[in-house]
Amino acid sequence: MENFPVINMEKLNGEERGATMEKIKDACENWGFFELLNHGIPYELLDTVERMTKEHYKKCMEQRFKELVASKALEGAQAEVNDMDWESTFHLRHLPESNISEIPDLQDEYRKVMKEFALKLEKLAEELLDLLCENLGIEKGYLKKAFYGSKGPTFGTKVSNYPPCPKPELFKGLRAHTDAGGIILLFQDDKVSGLQLLKDGQWIDVPPMRHSIVINIGDQLEVITNGKYKSVLHRVIAQTNGNRMSIASFYNPGSDAVIYPVPAMVEKDQAEEKNVNVYPKFVFEDYMKLYAGLKFQAKEPRFEAMKAATEAANVKLGPIATA
Repeated sequence: MENFPVINMEKLNGEERGATMEKIKDACENWGFFELLNHGIPYELLDTVERMTKEHYKKCMEQRFKELVASKALEGAQAEVNDMDWESTFHLRHLPESNISEIPDLQDEYRKVMKEFALKLEKLAEELLDLLCENLGIEKGYLKKAFYGSKGPTFGTKVSNYPPCPKPELFKGLRAHTDAGGIILLFQDDKVSGLQLLKDGQWIDVPPMRHSIVINIGDQLEVITNGKYKSVLHRVIAQTNGNRMSIASFYNPGSDAVIYPVPAMVEKDQAEEKNVNVYPKFVFEDYMKLYAGLKFQAKEPRFEAMKAATEAANVKLGPIATA
């Protein structure tokens, strides 16, 4: 098995740019995941985010998680548990409007740090989208515009901790799924592993690397690229030792953004008789409503359901634009 793709972003600024862009292209087409080093987010900020996230879990969430486990008698489970994840989470919304000030229990300093972190991640997400445009041969800014909707993109963060699990053979830290949205930026624990992706029928570990940001492709980028880039099944394995921190930020289309494949890419695929099955056209919010109940099931029926709904609405969304 070839090595997990690790991209050194500093190399985009010199004579190794071409080779680095090729590595990103290969990662998007064949892995759906890659790991970024030298991404421009200060390491000091990452260290502060990690420290404060772990402190917050210890102070405000650990006891709640223990009580939940006790209330459901999960430590005594005898059979595999398929309807819950062994994780403790809270969610932050950054765009179109932040809800950080409304989340209970967060220290003011932690709120401030997470706001700063979100701004850096937003900038990195948009930089990456333009790199993807370059590799796809479409105009710079196309993907950002495709995500825009009437109020800009949606952007939020899921802050997770995966506590030690007494019976990891019976629980998943997080069950296998693809991500519904656009591009996902993950800051994960560099000591406690557990994240895996499915490649060629095998579960592959995403290596924990200090100060790295892991990137993965969501369902919306699969649709927009007409399947050239694919979202990939991934999961988190529960561990007996260590508390694993995971901060996943989702740069997604706006709720009313209309998502559809790049027309020029569809035409090229059809001319070359590659992937003649065109992905559906839909409003992102409609996809999210469907995804909410089917997150842990295969993505293909979701795409088929969106296609059927669009056809039933008799192209209510209007013809695909050529711009």
